[in-house]
Amino acid sequence: MTDTPVPDLGLVPVPHEVRLTGGELTLGASTTLDAGPATEGVARWLRATVGTATGLDLPPHTTGADGPVLRLAVDRAAAPEAYRLEITDQGVEILGGDTAGVFWGAQTLRQLLGPDAHRRANLGRTTTWTLPHTRISDRPRMRWRGFMLDVSRHFTPKEGVLRTLDLLAAHKLNVLHLHLTDDQGWRMEIRRYPELTEVGARRARTRVGHTASDLWDERVHGGRYTQDDLREIVAYAAERHITVVPEIDIPGHSQATVTAYPQLGNTDALTPEQAAELDVWTGWGVSPHILAPTEHTLRFFEHVLEEVLDVFPGEFVHLGGDEAVKDQWRASATAQRRITELGLRDEDELQAWFIRHFDRWLAARGRRLVGWDEILEGGSLGPDGEGLTPGATVSSWRGYAGGVQAARAGHDVIMCPEQHVYLDHRQADGDDEPVPIGYVRTLRDVYHFEPVPPQLAGTDAARHVIGAQANLWTEVVENQQRLDYQTFPRLAAFAEVVWSDPATRDYADFDRRMIAAHYARLDALGVDYR
Repeated sequence: MTDTPVPDLGLVPVPHEVRLTGGELTLGASTTLDAGPATEGVARWLRATVGTATGLDLPPHTTGADGPVLRLAVDRAAAPEAYRLEITDQGVEILGGDTAGVFWGAQTLRQLLGPDAHRRANLGRTTTWTLPHTRISDRPRMRWRGFMLDVSRHFTPKEGVLRTLDLLAAHKLNVLHLHLTDDQGWRMEIRRYPELTEVGARRARTRVGHTASDLWDERVHGGRYTQDDLREIVAYAAERHITVVPEIDIPGHSQATVTAYPQLGNTDALTPEQAAELDVWTGWGVSPHILAPTEHTLRFFEHVLEEVLDVFPGEFVHLGGDEAVKDQWRASATAQRRITELGLRDEDELQAWFIRHFDRWLAARGRRLVGWDEILEGGSLGPDGEGLTPGATVSSWRGYAGGVQAARAGHDVIMCPEQHVYLDHRQADGDDEPVPIGYVRTLRDVYHFEPVPPQLAGTDAARHVIGAQANLWTEVVENQQRLDYQTFPRLAAFAEVVWSDPATRDYADFDRRMIAAHYARLDALGVDYR
């Protein structure tokens, strides 16, 4: 049997290598599933999703059974997350370098079965499913293939987060960064400090539109996740080989925090009137409220993080560190004494000291700090023992510069520049975009995003760019429909950037695959894309 060129199968992200080998395989009632060691979870997922959508029972394979066999196995000789998928007269074989690789191969199989394999129930029209004889060899380009969902500005209920995880898995993305706290709401239950959600998770009203808008939604907005909700999200993600990275924002973006526990704020920098008016923020922008640099604050957040680590077992914990307005520190006698006691030069070094404290605290517990690129300021890249720990990782959001600086200093980097991959930004010029904020970033623009900047390409420092992330801030994303509209189809383009070989990137081919097949998959998944 000779290889023939691959047709337009519409696979997204495009695999590394695809060959059509001639002929077809039909799956039907006699198809069985042979799950090798460590692939039982993938088999469970296949039966629950693909099996339910197609009407195929996929019973366990037994010796001598007639019919095609779907075989799952781990091949430790292959690279992590890589897979090989082969379809022949005998059935389908998916070999993965690890269980995650087998799972990504199963996602490719689902795409090959057609859009109806992405539904939640069988339509009753099809009892057999045809696949082309094919050989696919595939592997991810990047280790961190992420999506950030801001659930603080507008809350996404648990079911919406679980749905988001399914959509990430369908695109071979493997990190969900949950932005859990900000000025406008604290979303994670902390049992030791219940006021964080009892007070901090509700705001009296919400500004509609831009920061300067004078329109208001007068309804109370609130929402929180119990720790068991978050454990469920983490477990659901793990079954789909996705890591959930929590973000607890410090020391800035803390208005909801200090509303719940005023003693965490710079009380000596506020007038009595300002203290009396303190509330969970109803507007957008950057709040002036910043945590007080006291021992009490450090112990408080150590207690918070103890509960965070108990719920989120992953390697990384995001602690924000961005947009920390320091006016209150300048006006606070307590903060100024702290600067003097520590021998620091200014408020920027005070923030660096604050972040380094928790960087070391996490490292001592086997975890790694992630922070926005502001964590590089104030002398944070000092010598060993004085600066950030070697494991500290930078989310480079204000362009590439912070990521370049961090990578050259030996720190891992996640590239997420707002100019390229902030999905809350508008998708076209003109008046037809709902609340047209930020830069215009079209589907084509996102597809042409390159995570490794030319300053690092070909250098040893490039290995520190461990991945990239598309971010969705939700100031003007008030519900699931708008979330879908902002995210898709641009997230599909981003997924191809971080998974597929950059040497073969071709927007015309991507657009053709989207039209030929992938928009129909999104339709079947119920995605209200733009």
